[in-house]
Amino acid sequence: MNTKLKIALSLAFTAIAFSASAQKTYTQGLATYALKTGMGDAESKIYFTTDSSVMITQQGPALVKVLSNSKTTFVAILIDVPVASIKKAAILTPDEIEQGMAAAPKFTFTPSSETKVINGFNCTKVDVKDTKSGTNSVAWVTKDIVAPTSTPLTRSFADAGGFPVQFTTVQQGQSVDVTLKSMTDQKAPAGSFGVPAGFDKISLDDLKAMGGK
Repeated sequence: MNTKLKIALSLAFTAIAFSASAQKTYTQGLATYALKTGMGDAESKIYFTTDSSVMITQQGPALVKVLSNSKTTFVAILIDVPVASIKKAAILTPDEIEQGMAAAPKFTFTPSSETKVINGFNCTKVDVKDTKSGTNSVAWVTKDIVAPTSTPLTRSFADAGGFPVQFTTVQQGQSVDVTLKSMTDQKAPAGSFGVPAGFDKISLDDLKAMGGK
């Protein structure tokens, strides 16, 4: 093999290796997740920026939105049920936010060498332990993408060693199996991170009384 051909092949393999390890960084976008809960399967879409997110989930006739900021100093839950003409918004108080954060799981992570591809993302297995409950689970994280983890689904996995793709978390005391289906740089529609006009503002207790747990 002549020298020029060797150099050409070397450059080609270098380019392939660089392409395989290249990361896509998102400062804003849309993440779509498949959820498995004790109440059935659902899909959630999360529009995010570096400082805000809105998680949108269709639950039967109700469209549920959870608004929050990256510092978790603002959380609002919106319930929209068109067939019943219901538009309610519960804006959590600082004490309610603090209680919610205190009730959240506290995970520690142990990386492994096991890998697999999930929905096109190259993932590495991480063993997860909830130091509060003592329960163990598995998460799969990727370095293919870099994106904010300060959203309701991924907040507890900020230190997992990569962006969480498949994992089990806890929402309102319920175990939820989560899988990232896709991520794009689609920008959130205008007004996505605020409470729209026409929503009645109620307390979190009132929302729970409606069955909003």
